Amino acid sequence: MPFQRLKAVDAQLMLALLAALPVWVALAVWAQPGMRVPHGAWAWCSLVLVQPCLEEWVFRGLLQGQALRLTSRQGVPARLGPVTWANVLVTMAFVALHLMAQPVVWAVAVAIPSLVLGHLRERFNSVWPPVWVHAFYNAGFGLTAWAAVSA
Repeated sequence: MPFQRLKAVDAQLMLALLAALPVWVALAVWAQPGMRVPHGAWAWCSLVLVQPCLEEWVFRGLLQGQALRLTSRQGVPARLGPVTWANVLVTMAFVALHLMAQPVVWAVAVAIPSLVLGHLRERFNSVWPPVWVHAFYNAGFGLTAWAAVSA
């Protein structure tokens, strides 16, 4: 069962959510000029619903699932330290996607969240926890941009 390990309060899932808070504060302080505020309902819907669903289904669902199969031996995924090679490869592709729409520093900055999302995908054997966390990250980023620009 995919959500078998998903408990009412999972420590790693909570840590993934809480880790976003200092990042949002840092963005509000140092990155304010480069932040784009979503304008209108469609922009918010895209940021918080569409992008997390599409990106996680493609990257964590399809690509990471296939990469896990290709980099596993006897059902054990190959690892690079604490993360799987599948997660590293998909993170590289995720950063490359963001390079098309964002400056290099912003695109590279998604590497750590991508590794977290990949870990959650593997931990729960489901794409849904990464979708929810990605939506949370994007909502916080949008709210941070809005608050920083409005101040």
